[in-house]
Amino acid sequence: MLKDLFTKPKKKKYAAIPSEAAKQDVPEGIMTKCPECKKIMYTKDLQKNLKVCLHCGHHLRMTAYERVESLIDEGTFQVLEDRISSENPLGFPGYLEKLEKDKKNTKLEEAVLTGTGAINGMNIVIAIMDSHFRMGSMGSVVGEKIARAIETAAKLEVPFLIFTASGGARMQEGVLSLMQMAKTSAALKMFSEKGGLIISFMTHPTTGGVSASFASLGDYNFAEPGALIGFAGRRVIEQTIREELPDDFQTAEFLLDHGQLDAVIHRLEIKEKLTTVLEIHQQEGELTW
Repeated sequence: MLKDLFTKPKKKKYAAIPSEAAKQDVPEGIMTKCPECKKIMYTKDLQKNLKVCLHCGHHLRMTAYERVESLIDEGTFQVLEDRISSENPLGFPGYLEKLEKDKKNTKLEEAVLTGTGAINGMNIVIAIMDSHFRMGSMGSVVGEKIARAIETAAKLEVPFLIFTASGGARMQEGVLSLMQMAKTSAALKMFSEKGGLIISFMTHPTTGGVSASFASLGDYNFAEPGALIGFAGRRVIEQTIREELPDDFQTAEFLLDHGQLDAVIHRLEIKEKLTTVLEIHQQEGELTW
């Protein structure tokens, strides 16, 4: 009928699907959702807070270079041994292709970044594992880079600082990855016998062969709040001992309560605490390493 042409249409009870043009009006990555409390915040605000959730305090994963920026004095960081890369000793299908993809995505050559730098004017050698690269898994190159960084610290007579984040040994390299546990532990032992200062900072997650070797061998063993730290998985342990484990088992707080850590330190306080530790080891203006 004629009157139907001039009748106002009823409002739809469903939302219209946004067009592709509308979707592009919101830049990708502008918002971030906390994996713990599920609240959404501006990514820029989160980054200013060193990737600590503004609502619940959850510590989100950092990249190696974000860690450098948050700790090392501007203009002092120099990369060490960044031209060695993994091979495929077992001929594992697609392994090298996956490594190349991670190199492109992370701008790293491997799952650990090593270098020299200064924290509030005090020189150190630092190694930072990045879980964005093969989940921070430890292969032959990761172990070699860490061992060389320790040797550099001994040569320069400065403290060695390591931030760990790893899913454990890298299965694609078999026994060669497991050998890195002994190699890095031996390097730390020799460094310690020469009087070197070792500071280990465990972040989420630090598991498997990494937690069972160099991650736990610091003169100071620290961790970030809520970090998962342990060797075997929870289910494996429960099935082995036939007991139910506490809810907070293998968390940083659990390890602190049981004497396996010296402190659990909030990310916003790390640089201040590390500065205090380094200053404690100063004697007559020279850093005892």
